[in-house]
Amino acid sequence: IFFSFFVGYIVYKLTATTWFPQGFEGLEVREPFINTVVLVSSSFVIYFAERFLRKENLWGFRLFWLLTMAMGSYFLYGQAVEWMGLPFGFTDGVFGGSFYLLTGFHGLHVFTGVLLQTIMLGRSFIPNNYAGGEFGVESTSLFWHFVDVIWIVLFILIYIWK
Repeated sequence: IFFSFFVGYIVYKLTATTWFPQGFEGLEVREPFINTVVLVSSSFVIYFAERFLRKENLWGFRLFWLLTMAMGSYFLYGQAVEWMGLPFGFTDGVFGGSFYLLTGFHGLHVFTGVLLQTIMLGRSFIPNNYAGGEFGVESTSLFWHFVDVIWIVLFILIYIWK
């Protein structure tokens, strides 16, 4: 689905005579860049959480897993702040619709990732829960890395590509 959104965005941007809504010059990059650094860094943090779990260090796992959740939540908060401060809406041209669709759909995936992380964190308090393997944690971590890669592409398309 993201691939088709990317292609649609690129085609519209390349063929549109006017891209931004009237009176709007472009998006600020500073705050979204900070959000990007936080989100991409969370992939490294979740990796270390998995390593702690493999070494059967549950407190290390919980600490780094919780830090990953906090970083994802910070990203969502940053997106919400950006949305509230924008002078255009979903119905303000192709750019407005594309921007909110792409960032909103990605945000839904980040939210889903944080929810999955919450479930995995809760499961870590069940005695011997991970004795049979860490499939849920590994799957959640893989999903999180996917969400990060998608955001890197979105950030380049939406904020960097002029």
